[in-house]
Amino acid sequence: MTASTGDLHYGAGSARVSVPGMSQARAIQIETTVLGENDRLAAQNRAHFEGHGVVAYNLVSSPGSGKTTLLCATLEALKTRAAGLPVAVIEGDQQTSNDADRIRATGAPAIQVNTGKGCHLDAQMVADAFARLPLHAHSHDHAHGHEHDHGDHDHPHGAVLFIENVGNLVCPALWDLGERAKVAILSVTEGEDKPIKYPDMFAAARLMVLTKTDLLPYLDFDVPKCIEYARRVNPGIEVLLVSARSGEGLDAWLDWLLQPLEAPAEAAAPAADELARLKARVAELEAQLAAKA
Repeated sequence: MTASTGDLHYGAGSARVSVPGMSQARAIQIETTVLGENDRLAAQNRAHFEGHGVVAYNLVSSPGSGKTTLLCATLEALKTRAAGLPVAVIEGDQQTSNDADRIRATGAPAIQVNTGKGCHLDAQMVADAFARLPLHAHSHDHAHGHEHDHGDHDHPHGAVLFIENVGNLVCPALWDLGERAKVAILSVTEGEDKPIKYPDMFAAARLMVLTKTDLLPYLDFDVPKCIEYARRVNPGIEVLLVSARSGEGLDAWLDWLLQPLEAPAEAAAPAADELARLKARVAELEAQLAAKA
């Protein structure tokens, strides 16, 4: 608690979260176990994607940022910019298939994953959905987690899988799905201080896309301040300004998406860095748990 104001801070403990009836040590133990298993599955996903020539991007944001609208515009633009490039979308929401229906209307295949009360996608959900997509280019008669040498297959040059996560800026931050990179989508109709309010998410993202920039003339959104906040929590984060409505910035967004296909060796390094960061986080939690034992 802050004595001068009476403000409460439940994220100050070793677990950085408060669960009624549960000790900090127990919370760390549970998080370590769950994240560790998810990381194992995410590593399988990453190998599976690479084996199939698929680059996966995990799009994260709060509700209403314009993720689906941006995705629809992106898929339409890719028809011209990268004709013939295989693409697909995994849509995450708690309920409905509304977003997947919008994606399918562009002609791109999409699988809706409804999480029920869950606030994020996990690696198993993505594996299950990927197995149902045409990008899983072979007629596997087995589930994900299978053991075979992907080097035996004749894969296409490349493909892009977009994973639209459940809309919130908290839960998806620590969950590795096997993606090449997390992309944080933030609209200019939100507060420019979102990066410092939800630092874990922007620290985990490689790119922040500011959307709905066509509305900037009508808003007080401070773009430089927002970028400063984002780089305060993640000095290396890249930033793009995009309007799916006007098309402003869309070419730069496509350049960013397609660059890894043109330079796979350089693009693979950050994914490894992200995996190492998550493993370090798990190790940190384990050390905290051991210290309390």
